[in-house]
Amino acid sequence: MALGDDVGAAELARRVAENLRHKRKLRGMSLDELARASGVSRAALSQVETCKTNPTVGLLWKIAVGLGVPFADLLGQPKTGISVLRRGDAQVLRSLDGKLESRPLTPAGASALVEIYELRLSARSTHTSEPHAPGTHEFLVVLSGSLRLHVDDEQLDLMAGDSVAFPADRAHAYENAGSSEARYHNVILYER
Repeated sequence: MALGDDVGAAELARRVAENLRHKRKLRGMSLDELARASGVSRAALSQVETCKTNPTVGLLWKIAVGLGVPFADLLGQPKTGISVLRRGDAQVLRSLDGKLESRPLTPAGASALVEIYELRLSARSTHTSEPHAPGTHEFLVVLSGSLRLHVDDEQLDLMAGDSVAFPADRAHAYENAGSSEARYHNVILYER
C-alpha cells in the first residue's frame, strides 16, 4: 500500500469515527445498544469511534444497518449544492479478506437515497453481504467478467453487459467463479 493510501485510510477512519459518534448520539444509542442492533461487538464499535482501527466494508455495512442510515452517511458529511468526487480522492474500501474492493462513484452524503459504487471482485472469490436496512434495493451492472449472484436461496448467473435488480434487505452474496478479476457498478437505493 502506498503512503497516499495510508493517509487516505487514516482520513477515512477519522471521518467514520466522527460520523458514527454523531449519528449514534443523535439517536440516543449507547455503544451496547448499537452493538445489539448491528451485530458488531461493543469493543469493535469503540475502536472505530476512537480511530484505533480502519473499518472494513463489511463492518461499516453492519454499523449502517444498526444505525438505520445509508452506508455513505458514515463516510462523509452531507453536502449542499454541487458535489464533485475526483477519482483520485475516492477512498477505496476493502473486505476483510481483501478480495472485494468498493470505490464510491458518488460524493459521500450527496444523496440520502442513492449511492453508486464500482466493485472489483478477485478471481474465484465470493463476498457475502449482510442484509441491508428494510426496503433497500441494489442494481448491479456487470462491466467485465462474470457474476453469480446469490439472494437467499436463488442464484443468478450474469455476464458482462448484464444487469440485475434485487431486494438488498435479504442475505446476498457476489461470486466471481471466473479466472480473472470481475468489475461491477453497484447502485444502492434506500427507501425513505
